Amino acid sequence: MLGEILQWTYPADATLSHWLRAHPALGARDRAEVAEAVYDVLRHLRRYRQLSESGVGPASRRLAILGLASTLGAAALRDGLDPVEGEWLQRVGNIDPATLPRAVRTSMPDWLDERLGRLADPDTLMAALNRPAPLDLRVNPLKAERDAVVAALGNSPAARYDPQPTPHSPWGIRLAGRPAVNRWPQFENGSLEVQDEGSQLLALLVGPKRGEMIIDFCAGAGGKALLLGALMRSTGRLYAFDVSAARLARAKPRFARSGLSNVVPVAIDSENDTRVKRLAGKAQRVLVDAPCSGIGTLRRNPDLKWRQHPDALAELGELQARILHSAARCVAPGGRLVYATCSLLAEENEVQAQRFLDSHPDFELIDGAALLANRCPELQLDGPYVQLRPDVHGTDGFFAAVFERKKAAARVDKAEIQAGVAEALAEDPAA
Repeated sequence: MLGEILQWTYPADATLSHWLRAHPALGARDRAEVAEAVYDVLRHLRRYRQLSESGVGPASRRLAILGLASTLGAAALRDGLDPVEGEWLQRVGNIDPATLPRAVRTSMPDWLDERLGRLADPDTLMAALNRPAPLDLRVNPLKAERDAVVAALGNSPAARYDPQPTPHSPWGIRLAGRPAVNRWPQFENGSLEVQDEGSQLLALLVGPKRGEMIIDFCAGAGGKALLLGALMRSTGRLYAFDVSAARLARAKPRFARSGLSNVVPVAIDSENDTRVKRLAGKAQRVLVDAPCSGIGTLRRNPDLKWRQHPDALAELGELQARILHSAARCVAPGGRLVYATCSLLAEENEVQAQRFLDSHPDFELIDGAALLANRCPELQLDGPYVQLRPDVHGTDGFFAAVFERKKAAARVDKAEIQAGVAEALAEDPAA
């Protein structure tokens, strides 16, 4: 399994899923142990590679031994190791990680260690990014109340996963372990969805109201759109834009289960699609959960730190700026624009937000922390930006900036709207 993963051809979760399907004879326990050990190696790859330099035999076997020893315990491997391997495992197991350089100890590439090292309490943050994340669920407020769902789960076989309300989101439920939630009746009837607590809090920043026009500009598989639509009580219109028709297709069953009737999935060619131009100045709320490095999700996707490259950040920054500029055109005077990433890196977050403000004088920054204060009194944030961290808040790493279009200064370009309508009619006369 490691031999395939470490070629970095595909994301780790996709490669692992493909490999497990190709080995159907493996039992559930074996599959879980393989998956857990693979992710342990990805989290600690740099340190394990340094430790394995003193061993003999294939490098992937030495890495596998370290991953399995970490997740199952060294004693579980005793019968599968030859004497030389057993002696090597015992020797490297006595090495104190605290004696290693931070980038090796926390298994971060140098470029990422340098960037995360600029943040407060970097050692604590990196350690948290290397721990497995819990599984967060979200109640569909259109169909269920959280307290009732928690009680029902506590009186079912799911009780062994200790379902508890999340500390900040009013809709979240946190589980210990990774059960097959998609087989639960609450999931099948649309009462529950899988969604990290940090992602749930973005809906509070958007603040959707009944009857509004709202755009989820980078909807992906639809997780945030589902919550926004439910908070709108399935009224108004919620456009779910994405450049991937395949991602939107995967979202459609989720929309159907949720009971929502106000979601309009739209596959767009780019951020400048004519269907985007048609909505210039019309939306009360626009959410841009932008494509990003994903560094804030390393607890769930540890391969990202090895697949991501610092040179790609500049390209991502330009894409984020273009998307944000295009999304801003859709915001009505007095409307709200929320820019979010699942990153911890300043160039994708604060720098990008300031860049937007410098080039869009008709928008002003509002305090996102203050918006969350009423619904999340225990969530301590300095503001005006919202930056969530796994070591401080127990969520994935999330960033959000909230902008408001000034009523007096905002003027929708009439010629731009007319041009957009003309292009749309030329493309689709029925529009």
